[in-house]
Amino acid sequence: MAKLKADWLKEAQDLGLDVTSKNTVDEIKAAIEGADSPEVTKTESKETPEAEESFTKAGRRSKKGQEEAEEKAEKIARQQGELDEAEVSDDDEEEVKKGPAPKVRPRIERRSKRYQTAAEQVDKTKTYELPAAVELAQATSTVKFDASVELHVKLNVEPKKADQNIRGSIVLPHGTGRSVNIAVLADEDDMKKAKTAGADLTNADTLMKQLEDQSEEFDVLVAQPQMMSKLGKYAKYLGPKGLMPNPKSGTVTQDVAKAVTELKAGRVEYRVDRYGIVHVGIGKVSFKKSQIEDNVRALVKALRDARPNSIKNEYMDSMVISTSMGPSIKISVERKN
Repeated sequence: MAKLKADWLKEAQDLGLDVTSKNTVDEIKAAIEGADSPEVTKTESKETPEAEESFTKAGRRSKKGQEEAEEKAEKIARQQGELDEAEVSDDDEEEVKKGPAPKVRPRIERRSKRYQTAAEQVDKTKTYELPAAVELAQATSTVKFDASVELHVKLNVEPKKADQNIRGSIVLPHGTGRSVNIAVLADEDDMKKAKTAGADLTNADTLMKQLEDQSEEFDVLVAQPQMMSKLGKYAKYLGPKGLMPNPKSGTVTQDVAKAVTELKAGRVEYRVDRYGIVHVGIGKVSFKKSQIEDNVRALVKALRDARPNSIKNEYMDSMVISTSMGPSIKISVERKN
């Protein structure tokens, strides 16, 4: 039975010959006879006969697409760590290799010798009672100036919740030992009262010029509620610096003279950071031990009074006292649910 053109075409494609249905039967036969001659071998293809046959049937474009798909799948597997080491080429191994991890000295070894000597006096595994902690903090101050004494209290709160964003102010019994420059923005009569109370800057024009030039010369800004509209355009500058007046901190009030008096007497603002920790300066190393203890107790009482009703578990988690550039000392916390 005579072969049809389709049969000759299929036989030629099976042999990997470049023929199509456009070629005549004679041309296809001639191509097959030439392929069967000793001068032409099938080893010219880089693929195995089985692979060549499958790709020929699918078409040259399908072969390229399959190769690209395999490369993409291999790349994804390598990124996910699922590729076996035997399947990773030498070039890939060079890309995966990383240098040795850098050797980092412990933090204490990177401190100064004076600090290390002071830190040796503190038992990190021990929790001290308040009098002993204050005495040790004063003894381990390593700086040559009158260092500040700071109290750090970790609260079990979630600051992102409005009722647990602990914030307020308190007048410490013995002050902070730090001089505070106070600026006031109020009505003319109240400006005079504020100046009498000890305010450092009571000229509205000078204050506005300093804000315009971003060259403020004050540590605290007190304002009356009706004057807050004048500070609106400076909010983006004052806010990040912690200078924007706020009712919760007592710096937005009608009685600016009283606010100035309290600030000069040692009123401090406390507020939890995003980790739920309150950081407050409570005095100087030159203070008497009893004065620092009184300030600590006053601050702790204020924090306990500000406890939200939504807190059902332990409120205060831990407490630490330290001096400027000095080691930290754990203080025992009186547990009150």
